[in-house]
Amino acid sequence: MSPPMQVHYAEARGEQAESELHAFLNALPGLPGFLGAELLVSPAQPGLALVASRWAEKVPPLPLPHGTRAWVFEVLDRR
Repeated sequence: MSPPMQVHYAEARGEQAESELHAFLNALPGLPGFLGAELLVSPAQPGLALVASRWAEKVPPLPLPHGTRAWVFEVLDRR
């Protein structure tokens, strides 16, 4: 049985958050197990940016920008 899909969230704040996470997003497609990702911002939370990425297996070491917070979740169920 294969390991469950994982979701990685990377969060950055500040004036450079969007551009730093855009560069981070561009580095992901060449990594093993990468399935896809999105760069998210919210008009209700200026200066906050998030990359949500999906992985077919364990998330590999990622090149996080300095000061970025990150979490990994295992997918238990999806539709």
